[in-house]
Amino acid sequence: MALKITDECTSCSACEPECPNGAISEGDGIFVINPDLCTECVGFHDTMQCADVCPVDCCVPDEARPESKDQLVAKVKKIHPDEDFGDNPPSHLH
Repeated sequence: MALKITDECTSCSACEPECPNGAISEGDGIFVINPDLCTECVGFHDTMQCADVCPVDCCVPDEARPESKDQLVAKVKKIHPDEDFGDNPPSHLH
């Protein structure tokens, strides 16, 4: 599922450069994640990079947007059509 950033965000911007999909941007007082671009870093990393670097743990799963690993893989392939992710791209999902 896509991640979201909670109101606890301190706008430190640590998460923004970590997103391989460019899904994170500065919003009104806090950073926000575009759920259409968030793939939980599937295809690039074994962990969710924004959550790994967030000093206040405000990058959390968005329960309103459940997605399977297959859906996340399809999304990352659509976002990056020129990349070769192979048959089993990196993922923390099992």
